[in-house]
Amino acid sequence: MSASLTALAADKLADLEARNLRRWLKDSPRDGGSVIVRDGRRMISFCCNDYLNLSQDPRVIAAANAATARYGTGSGGSRLITGNYPLLGELEARLAALKGAEDCIVFGSGYLANIGIIPTLVGKQDVILADALIHNCMIAGSRLSGAAYHQFRHNDLQHLETLLQELRETHRHCLILTDGVFSMDGDLAPVPALLALAERHDAWLLTDDAHGIGVVGGGRGSSFAFGDKVEVPLQMGTLSKAVGSYGGYLCADRPVIDLMKTRAWSMVYSTGLPPGVVAASLAALDIIENEPDYCARPLANARLFCDLLGLPAPESPIVPIILGAETRALEASRKLEAEGFLVSAIRPPTVPAGTARLRLTFTACHEEADIRRLAAGVATVLEAAA
Repeated sequence: MSASLTALAADKLADLEARNLRRWLKDSPRDGGSVIVRDGRRMISFCCNDYLNLSQDPRVIAAANAATARYGTGSGGSRLITGNYPLLGELEARLAALKGAEDCIVFGSGYLANIGIIPTLVGKQDVILADALIHNCMIAGSRLSGAAYHQFRHNDLQHLETLLQELRETHRHCLILTDGVFSMDGDLAPVPALLALAERHDAWLLTDDAHGIGVVGGGRGSSFAFGDKVEVPLQMGTLSKAVGSYGGYLCADRPVIDLMKTRAWSMVYSTGLPPGVVAASLAALDIIENEPDYCARPLANARLFCDLLGLPAPESPIVPIILGAETRALEASRKLEAEGFLVSAIRPPTVPAGTARLRLTFTACHEEADIRRLAAGVATVLEAAA
């Protein structure tokens, strides 16, 4: 009975392999700092989103252990039933304060956050205008909402304004979606200008700050990366990157958060986060709030790398090296691995066709000598690919 299913899967895998798009899981234990072990080899990882290395910080680990000993390994239920132990409210209050918002709600992950937030706010009578390079979870949430969906060219304010002029008046509500820091390109959204456009057309701006919290805007994220705080009404993000833990969140006005608590299905019907995970996030926020010089290191390391190669100054710890073809990106990754660096090749559909790349991420624990060696290795790769 399952032969056709197995055949379907095998055919799809063969097609992906033929197009250099198949992916594999590999065991990759971390060994503190920037060291990772793969296939028995110790390498320096330049493809980890743990920008502040807080998942390895003894203070964060101790907090997770203590909370696990006190509350157990799991929450025991959805938050609306029995899973709402005290640490969750404490974390939400801390995130709201960090983001300068009235309230906050924590979700099981960033993906769960966006597939819950967007359908709760908009539906079939509404329109979504999304940057062409938003994360997949925002696209998934948009599809679930049933709202009309239109993309504007990446960071193109004029194109967004044209769409607003064409579409806003014929729809009940309008939601504008953007990453705060774009995960594959590392550039920032023009948040102040986006908010100005949203307010002019009675639209709501939602920023996904997964790659902003902890590392830009003094650690407070993209709403704070332009000087004074930009009053973004919907600040979403994750706890799994610079915070070094797991989960997602939305910071907004209290009525919005109260609505999420009763109608965001991905929160209502999910078990609450484990206590150790929440305590780890709280300990990480202590570090982010009190050690600004440490939070500045990932971007400083990215800038050193770009200076060495004569690349434009980065806006975040993410630096893309776009090579075009999937085969070129895979070969470049293999060459760097042979030199002791783990840098993953990023291929479609994660990035647009023809823009396969190396995506380098810099952390607080990267040593200057390793960054200089990496720059030399990338220079050699680029010369060979030219």
